[in-house]
Amino acid sequence: MASTADIKNGVVLSIDGQLWNVVEFQHVKPGKGGAFVRTKLKNVVSGKVVDRTYNAGAKIEIENVDRRDFTYLYNDGDSYVFMDVADYDQLSVSATVVGDAANYLLENQQVQIALNNGNPLYVEMPASVVLEITYTEPGLQGDRSSAGTKSATLETGYEIQVPLFVEQGTKVKVDTRTGDYLGRVN
Repeated sequence: MASTADIKNGVVLSIDGQLWNVVEFQHVKPGKGGAFVRTKLKNVVSGKVVDRTYNAGAKIEIENVDRRDFTYLYNDGDSYVFMDVADYDQLSVSATVVGDAANYLLENQQVQIALNNGNPLYVEMPASVVLEITYTEPGLQGDRSSAGTKSATLETGYEIQVPLFVEQGTKVKVDTRTGDYLGRVN
């Protein structure tokens, strides 16, 4: 068992049988009363964020989470198959664990997967990826006061908003956290 002094950003706690990732923490020592630790926790599975306060020195359970590099190989219906870069073992990850990362996955792409006791918890994508636009309507400049956007379909099948001047076949940089267009790539 660990104590609240061991809480740091990125540590995974086990609370009531669920895994929670520490997003933020703050040790507080008020002038009157005992010290405490204020934390913001994110559920590893559901993504729900909660605030939780612990008295200083309280016992907490820290889980061992191993983040390893994997290469995405292929989609096998309801699961995604990844290969461990270190030992070439293949790991099958369910679509619910992959989540929104599936919108940006291409074959042979490098990702990080967080594992707890051999079970995949979540897939961590790079901050941005370069994808090609497979379909978009031709953009027409009209009488508008600000720059317009149009929808475009990426090679993964995901749809994003891009500026009017972006054409089909263009490679674009996309933010994997928000799905926003970041710019063209030559």
